[in-house]
Amino acid sequence: MSAEDLYELNSVSDPRFSPDNNKCVFVQTGINKETDDYFSHLFILDMEKEGEAIQLTYGKSKNHSPRWSLDGKSVAFVSNREGGKNQIFVLSINGGEARQVTELENGASNPVWSPDGKRIAFLSTVNNQKEPGEKESDKKLLPLEVGKMKYKSDASGFWKGTFHHVSVVDVVTGEVSQLTEGENDFTLYSWSPDGKNIAVGADLETNKDQSFIHDIYLLDPESKGLSKITNGTGSFGNVTWSPDGKFLAAIGQDMKYYNATLSRLWIYDLEAKKFTCFTEGLDLPVGDFMAGDFQQGAVLPGAQWTEDSSSFYFVGTDNGNTVLYYGNLDGEIYPALLDQQHIFGFTLDSKNQRAVLAISRPSKPSDLFLLNITEGTTKQLTDVNKEILSKVELSEAKSFEFEASDGWKVQGWLMLPIGYEEGKQYPMVLEIHGGPHAMYGNTYMHEFQLLASKGYAVLFINPRGSHGYGQKFVNAVRGDYGGKDYQDIMDAVDYVLDQHDFIDDQQLFVTGGSYGGFMTNWIVGHTNRFKAAVTQRSISNWISFYGVSDIGYYFTEWQIESDLSDIEKLWKHSPLAYVKNVETPLLILHSEKDYRCPIEQGEQLFIALKRLEKPAKMIRFPEENHELSRSGKPSLRIYRLNYIADWFGEYTHIH
Repeated sequence: MSAEDLYELNSVSDPRFSPDNNKCVFVQTGINKETDDYFSHLFILDMEKEGEAIQLTYGKSKNHSPRWSLDGKSVAFVSNREGGKNQIFVLSINGGEARQVTELENGASNPVWSPDGKRIAFLSTVNNQKEPGEKESDKKLLPLEVGKMKYKSDASGFWKGTFHHVSVVDVVTGEVSQLTEGENDFTLYSWSPDGKNIAVGADLETNKDQSFIHDIYLLDPESKGLSKITNGTGSFGNVTWSPDGKFLAAIGQDMKYYNATLSRLWIYDLEAKKFTCFTEGLDLPVGDFMAGDFQQGAVLPGAQWTEDSSSFYFVGTDNGNTVLYYGNLDGEIYPALLDQQHIFGFTLDSKNQRAVLAISRPSKPSDLFLLNITEGTTKQLTDVNKEILSKVELSEAKSFEFEASDGWKVQGWLMLPIGYEEGKQYPMVLEIHGGPHAMYGNTYMHEFQLLASKGYAVLFINPRGSHGYGQKFVNAVRGDYGGKDYQDIMDAVDYVLDQHDFIDDQQLFVTGGSYGGFMTNWIVGHTNRFKAAVTQRSISNWISFYGVSDIGYYFTEWQIESDLSDIEKLWKHSPLAYVKNVETPLLILHSEKDYRCPIEQGEQLFIALKRLEKPAKMIRFPEENHELSRSGKPSLRIYRLNYIADWFGEYTHIH
């Protein structure tokens, strides 16, 4: 597998059963090399017949978020085919051209059908600060007035006075009505079966700079009134209604351990007006926390209810896998599909006891599978990478568990180099994930396969701080960055060297991004056992990070458990403080518009190293943000991959 093979790979996502369960629509995403951009299209599977999926949309645009009307005759979806702005379209399932139903200056997203099929609720962007007559296309420069701390976002850049509001559009007339208002951002979830309420989410606190909650509200589409159903003590979302309209399922957390708190499944009883945590006894997070660099448009639909409104299915993150779980209102919970896998999308047909799952594995990038729930068997429905996979060899990832120096159990994986031969020795790359509250596991990683193809063994582990191993494990990194987490990683290296004599201990390399970049920086400041390192979108200085990151002030307080009143502690946990110890050649990769770990973090490290005449080089990626490795411009993603492989190649016999 080469870096450039990324152009040939496709990913699938967001499967959705039709109301009669006879069809399944999904999204397939690929890369257009000529335009250096992504395209995505809707496909449909006939669940009653054998055969390949039929393509519904075409062209160079992005078409996604397919949602069935309740009569099963139409699919609403989002497309940027007209002028590059996302708008909502409706496509008859019997064929013909898609019909545009919104035409808003700032676009529209997240379509949700009303039960009667006459209206579609959606999210729109409203600009409360726009001057009369001013259009977004006007290219005049204006000063940016900043009066709040949350004024920028890695995902959307600088805040320009816009808010996300819920609107509805009449499918026939195209008439749009805005249902929410004010200086608040709303999220849109689902419409009640009787059509009388829409589940939405928002933080309506006055001082949002100091607030990190997200409450659930019921929105009356006629009166536009809001009824709050959560109590302002946590962050909740992904709301789905039971078919009988008596219960709501939601996913969220009470923020007890701040962003290290496990997300759980909650049920709201509308009659009793009671909000109950249903997965308290399940010591794992509900949702998908798998770290990856490949899947495009992955979305989990929240808990999916059965027809009788008494049970539901959801995805949890568990020991290197994402697992499909079954639960019911009596409190029972158990796995419905527990395998070596990454489930990143699913849709349920409870009547026929089956589900369609979007699944990835280390050597299986992305496909849809049909699960027979009763039998626990799966059948592959798509083969979207058949052509490219027939030409390349992929490395499997072998899981192992070891005991860290203080007795904690830690999980890791080792991938053999492509072309591995008994008796030979090979270099090894250690990979460290971001988060830190994410998880490596059984999913396809293009970067790992590239390094294996270059002749490296690839080691990746889940040190304490990772999801998938319980609340105590994920919380253990807080206040201890560079402590036991660092020791877990070094213990993993010692373990695999002891277990595998084919690894050349004189040719060890290390890389990671975000928290993994922090840890790479920390490692080279605390040991010289690695021959070369690549740090990506990293943190080097917690003092400056506090004020420059879009999450800096609260993330630093939550994770380092310190603020600007204790500079000594921030500096103690800053890799920049140990720059004089660095002897390892270090390549620094950073994106110009990374507001999560701003580029000044990489710049400080680079200048400090070069001032001391240490071996270092910096690569700056224009117009990219923190998501470069996952969803950045394809050509720049490929540059990034080749920079990593080439830097390691300079310091080993592999070129």
